[in-house]
Amino acid sequence: MCGIFACHRHPEVQKFKPQALQLSKAIRHRGPDWSGNVVSNKTILCHERLSIVGIDSGAQPLTSEDDSLILAVNGEIYNHRILRKQLKGTSKFKTASDCEVILHLYKEHDINTAKLLDGMFSFVLYDKEKDRVIAARDPIGITSFYMGYSSDTPGAVYFASELKSLHPVCDKIISFPPGHVYDSLTKKTTRYYQPSWWEPLDIPTKPVDYKLIRTTLEKAVRKRLMAEVPYGVLLSGGLDSSLIASIAARETQRIKQITGETNGGPIPHELVGIDDDDSLSTVTALPKLHSFSIGLPGSPDTVAAKKVADFLGTVHHSFTFTLQEGLDALRDVIYHLETFDVTTIRASTPMYLLSRKIKAQGVKMVLSGEGSDEIFGGYLYFGNAPSKEEFHAETIQRVKNLHLSDCLRANKSTMGWGVEARVPFLDKEFLEVSMGIDPAEKLISKERIEKYILRKAFDTSDEPDVAPYLPDEILWRQKEQFSDGVGYGWIDMLKDTAATFISDEKFAHPRAAWGSDIPDSKEGYWYRCMFDEMFPTQCAETVMRWTPKWSNQTDPSGRAIAFHAAAYDSVKN
Repeated sequence: MCGIFACHRHPEVQKFKPQALQLSKAIRHRGPDWSGNVVSNKTILCHERLSIVGIDSGAQPLTSEDDSLILAVNGEIYNHRILRKQLKGTSKFKTASDCEVILHLYKEHDINTAKLLDGMFSFVLYDKEKDRVIAARDPIGITSFYMGYSSDTPGAVYFASELKSLHPVCDKIISFPPGHVYDSLTKKTTRYYQPSWWEPLDIPTKPVDYKLIRTTLEKAVRKRLMAEVPYGVLLSGGLDSSLIASIAARETQRIKQITGETNGGPIPHELVGIDDDDSLSTVTALPKLHSFSIGLPGSPDTVAAKKVADFLGTVHHSFTFTLQEGLDALRDVIYHLETFDVTTIRASTPMYLLSRKIKAQGVKMVLSGEGSDEIFGGYLYFGNAPSKEEFHAETIQRVKNLHLSDCLRANKSTMGWGVEARVPFLDKEFLEVSMGIDPAEKLISKERIEKYILRKAFDTSDEPDVAPYLPDEILWRQKEQFSDGVGYGWIDMLKDTAATFISDEKFAHPRAAWGSDIPDSKEGYWYRCMFDEMFPTQCAETVMRWTPKWSNQTDPSGRAIAFHAAAYDSVKN
C-alpha cells in the first residue's frame, strides 16, 4: 500500500503546491520508498510509495501514454494480468506496476472501471481533457480513504489516505464509502459494488459447501502472495490467523516445489501456474515462511502461536511487550489510527508494536486474518442472537462497517511502520461464498462452537490423503479477541490507568462539543480526550464507536460475554 493526497479544482493550485507536499509528507510513513506529484490545470495528485510490485518502474503518480490521464493509487490489484489480456485497445504499458491497468481500463470502461478490479485499493484518477476526477475505494474498505471540502476553497474537493493530510485544510471530512466511486462531473458518489448478499432481508438458503469454503479461501491466499518483496504472516494462534498461515505455508512450499527455488528470489508467474485463474506477477519468498506474534509474557495467544508455528514449520518471531510499553505507545497509536473507539485502540496497540518489529526484520508485506469473525459471526456475543435472521443481519452490518473497525486497525497499525497487511477473508469471491450460506449453519450453540463451518471446512480427519491444516487444539480453540489474547492484564491496565486520569467529576461532565456521542466508560473518555488533542472536531465524524449487541455489557472485550466461559459439548459433531 501507499499514501495518496489530491485536490481537484483548487483556485490557486500552484500556490497551494508547497502546502500540498507537506500534507502528503504527513503520511510518508505509509510510503517511505519514494514520493511523487503531478500538477495539471487546477488539480494536484501526490503519492507516497511503498514498493511491493513493479519495484523498479512503478513510481507514482502514473500517467497514460499521451499524458492525458494521471493516476494515484493506494493498494494492490490482484487480477491486473488478467485485465491486461482483456483490454481491447493497443495501449502500451509504461511500467510493470499492477496499478497501471486502471489507466487503460478507464479508457474503455470509464466510470465502471472500479467494478472490474479485484484487490484492495483507493485511487484518484484525473482526466485532463474533461477536467474530471474519478475516485474509488475497494468494496470493503481495506484501504483507508477520506474525502474533504473547505469553505475557503468552494468548488474544490480533497482526497487523502489519512485524516492528518486533510484536517489542516478541510472543515468537512467524510470517510469515503467502500465500494463506491465519485465523479466530479456529476459530483455524485455511487455504489458500484453490488454483491448478492448486500440486503439484510434477503436471507440465503444455500446449504454449506465445506469444500468450496476451503478452496475459495486457498485461492484468496494464493492471490495475495503477489509481491516482489519478502512476505510473512501475522500469527496470533487463533483460528483465523492460523488458517491463513497454514495456507500460506502450503502455497510457499508448493511454489518452491514447482520452481525448484530455494534462495528466495523472484519466481516467474508462468511457472507458478496461476495466470488465467488468478493474478500473480512474481512471488519473492524467504527460504521459509516467517510468522510473527506478540503478547504479554505467557499470554494465551503467544503460547498458541508457538504451537501453530512449530506445527507448520515457519520461522517464528515471538515478541513480548510490557504493560508500560503499551501505555507509552497509546498516543502514537491514536495518532496513526485516527480513532477513539475502545476496542480498536486496545487491539491496535500490540499490532502497532509488532509492525515495528516486522519492519526491522526486512519484511514489507504480511497476511492477516481480519474479517472472519464478521463473516461467520465469530464474536462471542453472536451466541446471544435471537434468530438466524438477526444473526445474518448483524454479520452484514459488521462486514459493511469493517472499514471503521478491523480494516482500519489492520491498515493503519501496520502502515504506521510502512508494512502492508493483506486480508484474504475479505476476498470478493470468498465473501460471495461465505455470506451466501444459510445463516442457520453459522449459529452458535452448546453443540456448535463459533465459526463451526469454517473449522469443519479445514478439518481433514476424514480425509486420509490430505495432511491436516492445523492441530485439533488450534482448529477447535475457542475465540479470543485479539485485545484479550495478547494478555488479560493489558485491558485491566488500560481501565485502571484511565481511572487515574479521568475523575468521577470529569466523567460526569462530558465536553459539549461531543454532542450525543458520549463515551460510556472512563477508558473511552480518556481516548477521546487524546484524540481531541491531535485532531479537530471535523475528524470525529469519521469515527464509529462499537459495543456488542444482544448483551447488557458495553465493554467490547470478548471475556465480558457469558459465552466466553461456556463449555462446548461435541463441538465437532
